[in-house]
Amino acid sequence: MNSERSPAVFKGIALFTPGGDLIYCIDPQKQVRWHVHLCGMLQNLLGLSEPPHFLVPCYGATVDQFFDPHTQALQQIAEVSPLVFRYQSLLNAVFGFQDLTWQIAPLRPEICDPIVLMTYRDRFPQLWESHDLVVQYERTAPYSPAIPLFRLEATPPQKSPNPQGYVLRLFVSGHSMATERTLHKIHALLERSLNQPYTLKIIDVTQHPEQAEIDHVTATPTLVRAWPHPMRRIVGNLDHADQLLGMLHFPEE
Repeated sequence: MNSERSPAVFKGIALFTPGGDLIYCIDPQKQVRWHVHLCGMLQNLLGLSEPPHFLVPCYGATVDQFFDPHTQALQQIAEVSPLVFRYQSLLNAVFGFQDLTWQIAPLRPEICDPIVLMTYRDRFPQLWESHDLVVQYERTAPYSPAIPLFRLEATPPQKSPNPQGYVLRLFVSGHSMATERTLHKIHALLERSLNQPYTLKIIDVTQHPEQAEIDHVTATPTLVRAWPHPMRRIVGNLDHADQLLGMLHFPEE
């Protein structure tokens, strides 16, 4: 559990499991996308087959602490799902409040209906077990809106007869912290090393298996240089900068 005091102004997001485990973050910059990261970390911690995004509207809590622009008094807006309202004291402890009263947020009945939740229990039994987890999520790198932390293609990439610059495809299987680190490394390398335009498309093979078949991808992660021809690829370990640079800068004739 976090023993340090929370900053004066921050946004806090907490995500519980049905079994009572807790993962949360404290963000002084009040950036977005935290639910994605919390779900990804739960996936890693509990060995889930995919991120449990259904938890967000059912087992979540948020708090926004800010200075009132008129009175300059410190204010809080705190909401919690009724399914985890009983953990109000724990939320106050991790976010540094004494006796803050949390407001109950409305449930989304189409997702949080008990019958629907039971279908998730069959798929993710670990979430209904208690592992005594109270974990604070902390980023190892600052958030930058210029770097897509994790973006999956809504539709498979279309082939273009004469693309401009480089066209790269990174094939992944679901979201994970390892995938996020790989994205940051590849993005930094491309920005530092390429002197012409490029497109990096992230493709989840669980969502677009047809594209993996087209590009003959049989394992993840795989980085494919689709243009310039000929197509080249690196499978598995993408940590070697010299190997990545060789794929980028030396297209065979």
